[in-house]
Amino acid sequence: MPFTLWMSLAAICAMGAMSPGPSLALVLRHTLGGGRLPGVIAGVFHALGVGFYALLTVLGLGALMARFPLAFQLVTWGGAAYLAWLGIKALQAGRAGAIQAGAAVTTTAQAAREGVLVALGNPKLILFFVALLSQFVTPEMSVTAKAIIVLTAMIIDGGWYVLVALVLSHSRVLPWLQQRAHWINRITGVMLIALALRVVTGPLW
Repeated sequence: MPFTLWMSLAAICAMGAMSPGPSLALVLRHTLGGGRLPGVIAGVFHALGVGFYALLTVLGLGALMARFPLAFQLVTWGGAAYLAWLGIKALQAGRAGAIQAGAAVTTTAQAAREGVLVALGNPKLILFFVALLSQFVTPEMSVTAKAIIVLTAMIIDGGWYVLVALVLSHSRVLPWLQQRAHWINRITGVMLIALALRVVTGPLW
């Protein structure tokens, strides 16, 4: 893959990773609830989910969607239901007061599970990869080039969210955020439920 083409790919992946949404809200919530390690784990496992969709894209996800539209619709609705469930959980957590520093209200196992499931349950990721990443895939592309596409998507996504978790878990930042965690949980819940409703009621773009 030419370097200039890879730079374009990296820029698109970075744009997708840095855009605010349920993935950022997830990493923020686990960092607030458990500190640095759960936040980092949520980011890493989110990247694994992203890598899975990137792999499907290079293997021909667009053609599969066109061939089995009903199956894709069922996956989309299932993802919307999961996002809505996470949103309700976040709203319920938002009723509580501020999180006390050092109180582990989330675990690494929860962070890992929700990190990968939010990635897999976000239909916007599917459309993002099919619409954009598939433009870099050609029939004659080598296995190495396809692997570079998948690894680029994973590393940029994981790197961004790990960086977010590290910054938010800084000793000067985390206590300030924890005192306002109930508001952050409420905002997170509204964002997740709004995305779920948008997925069910209309197109994402």
